[in-house]
Amino acid sequence: MEIPKILYVDDEIINLELFQLTFMNVFQVLVAESAEEGLKLLALNSDIHVVIADLKMPGMNGMDFIKEAKKMNQERVCMLLTGFMEPNIMMEGLNKELIFRYILKPWNKDELDENIRAALNH
Repeated sequence: MEIPKILYVDDEIINLELFQLTFMNVFQVLVAESAEEGLKLLALNSDIHVVIADLKMPGMNGMDFIKEAKKMNQERVCMLLTGFMEPNIMMEGLNKELIFRYILKPWNKDELDENIRAALNH
């Protein structure tokens, strides 16, 4: 069975490292420190199954990044990760079917694993 490929985009390197360490034995994990870097990885890896993006990033924020990722592949399942409740952004993402889930930081390993698996089955 093919190991699912997950892309996590966050401008905080410690978060990228924690995600990689947590899930490297479960999924193929790709990480990017910016939305621009994430879009390059998506262009090079059409087989990325799930995209997780931090909302608050310099330059392009997570929601704008997800909009671009969806333009590249409408079937891609995207999740937004943030330390802040942003009801307007959350509702826009869910209503326009841009995001599958909205996850609050700090994330819980089991909960995030469950959400990724749900996204893969979506």
